[in-house]
Amino acid sequence: MSLRSPLSRARGLGSAKSGVHHFWVQRLTALALIPLTLWFVFSVARLAGGSYEATYLWVHYPPFAVTLVLFLAIAFWHAALGVQTVIEDYVGHEGWKLTMLVAVKFGLAILGVACIFAVLKVALS
Repeated sequence: MSLRSPLSRARGLGSAKSGVHHFWVQRLTALALIPLTLWFVFSVARLAGGSYEATYLWVHYPPFAVTLVLFLAIAFWHAALGVQTVIEDYVGHEGWKLTMLVAVKFGLAILGVACIFAVLKVALS
């Protein structure tokens, strides 16, 4: 039994507003992904059944390459924010939570950079 008041136990635990930035960034990336995802789906559907050369030329075209890089960067950022929220909400053990957060952040960063590098390699070759 503790003689500390609930207020004294809560002090130093941070503001209740600390998640607002994460919330807004997640919503803004979701909003940005709406037109980018529609563009990506329609573009890929148009390329379906096409040749390798047609796809290569599509990625090689600068406006499409820039839009594809933007789509990938925002999609991986949004994914990292979403998975972070799930881990923070559902993993109870602090050690596992930290380990999973670091692993997911590094994994998504590596995948995102690899995807963007692949697009840039095709676009700039």
